[in-house]
Amino acid sequence: MTENGSSADKGGLGDLVGKAKEFLTDDRIDQIADKIKDVAPDSVDKHVDTLAEQAKKVND
Repeated sequence: MTENGSSADKGGLGDLVGKAKEFLTDDRIDQIADKIKDVAPDSVDKHVDTLAEQAKKVND
């Protein structure tokens, strides 16, 4: 029984990941990064940019 539940969870998680990838386009990632940089101190801008680039790579 546990195995069936695990399979269902993986399928559900896979569906969520697929939907997230559709939603998180490179343009959307840039928009989110810009919003974060608007409210965060300037000293973290380069880190936000680095994180956004990594998110784009993972999203490919």
